Formats: sequence, C-alpha cells, structure tokens
Amino acid sequence: MGRISSIGRIALIVPVMLFQTSFSAGAAQKDCANQLSREIPSRLSRALPGSTVMEQVLNLRGAERDTIVVEQVLSGNVPTFLRHLSPIEFSGALAGGADVQVTICVTPDYLSVGNDTDFVRVPMGLPAAAEIADAFGFFLPTTKMVDAIYAQAAIRLPPRPMQAGNMMTSTAFLVQHNATVAGQRAPSGLALELLTAGQKKDLVLSPRLLSRPGKVAIYGWHRANGVPIQPLSTVHVARYADYSHGVRLVSATAYVNGRARPLADIMQDPQLAAIISNEGPIANAQGLLASLYR
Repeated sequence: MGRISSIGRIALIVPVMLFQTSFSAGAAQKDCANQLSREIPSRLSRALPGSTVMEQVLNLRGAERDTIVVEQVLSGNVPTFLRHLSPIEFSGALAGGADVQVTICVTPDYLSVGNDTDFVRVPMGLPAAAEIADAFGFFLPTTKMVDAIYAQAAIRLPPRPMQAGNMMTSTAFLVQHNATVAGQRAPSGLALELLTAGQKKDLVLSPRLLSRPGKVAIYGWHRANGVPIQPLSTVHVARYADYSHGVRLVSATAYVNGRARPLADIMQDPQLAAIISNEGPIANAQGLLASLYR
C-alpha cells in the first residue's frame, strides 16, 4: 500500500503499516485501544483546560513548572484521546530461525494536559516524565521504538524548529509550539486518536542513562526522509526541557506473537530486546525508570 494523500507540505497521511500476522487485528490491538491505559485516573469534570494550566505556569520553568504539571496529570487531567493507545509492530527472528512478532502499545500523541478540545503538549524534565510513566504503568520508548512509531504513524508532521536561545525552555515557547503543531495537524481532519509523529523529540529510555546519571536521553524529531534531527544525546541535565521535547508513553504490557508479556521482560531478553532496541538489553528497565525520579 502506498501513500493515501498529502496535504500541501503540512502533513503526510499514510496507512498504518501492519505485518501479515494472524494476531495483527486481534487481542493486541484491542487491548491497545481499550485496556492498557486503565491506570490513568478518570478526568474530573472540574479539571482545568490545558490553556488555563499554562496560564498558571506561564512564568515558571524547569522543576517548578514540572511540579504543577505532574500534579495535574497524575490527577487524570489528560485528554481522552491519549488513552486510546496505538499498536506498533516489529518483526524479527530468534537465534534458531523462528519468526517472532512484537507489538507495543503507545500513546497516539505526546503527553498533554487538558481536555480533547483544549489541551497542550507539555515538555518536561526526565524525573517528571519517569514519575508519570511509572505511576500509569508505562515506560519511555527506546530509539528503535521512536523510529518505528514514525514509520507506522498515520500522520507525519514535519519538524518546526523555533529560534534557539534562553526562551526555548519558557512556557511561552512551548505554548507557541503547541499551537504550531495543532495548526499543522488540523487540516487533516483526522481523529486525534490516530497515531501522529514527527512533531517533537522524544525522551527515551536508554542504557546510556546507567553510565550518565543525572542526564536526560533525547532522540528523534524525524524529517520527511525518516532521518531524525536529533541523534541520541545525553548532553542535557535530567531536569532540562525545552519546547521541542515530548513524552510519548509506551505500555508496560507488550505482545509476543499475540501473547501478553511484560515489556520489561522483553527488554532484558537477549534475543527479543534486539527487536525493539538498537542498544541491547536493559537488565532491569523498571528499576532504571524508577531510579530516574526517586
């Protein structure tokens, strides 16, 4: 299958790439859509819209802003569409030659605060992102997952960098960039639940974090040719976050040949890890995630 359509130079709409497997439309996809986000609390009727939360943190940056955002998100102030996870599929072979399919389930967009009509994609430091992921039963993606998410996305948005400088970490810049992304996506007219990629760099779970404590690992922001602007980097301190960063969550439950398995087990398996990571196994992914904020 080829391209369905394109909308100017704004967004490329592509079909989600599915491998030819008997379970590709089965339990894994059903659970992605309806089951695996159940640990995210229900959004209260009195919860604030995203724009109001941003007004409250307009003059804050870094850890101060993260504290308020984490409180909002952990209370369930998250758009409904983010709770409908998208399946991402990988194919590979074990040492004995047996074919294997791994399916992970990811949020269709980056972590946001607010409701479906008034939400803001919120960059945050690694400790805040890890705390939210752990509380909700999720991980951060590996770099290979980020590549696959872009390749299988229904909507690919070209990066829209803003001017470099001290304002990059300001709330004003992240709100402006959120509006830019919304403007890029809107002409598609497609549901928010459809997987969208290319709009931000990802905070990723990388073995480098074991040897670079106190740092954040970032990767991505893919161009239309599939090559990311940002190679894997651990230059910034863990609490650093600028407008270009995003938090994509990956469910802690994955599927191997259609059977549910803890993603942490897959990450530490010497053979299966290579299917979802370019950096080798992570012996204790859950422990690594927890160490990033505790």
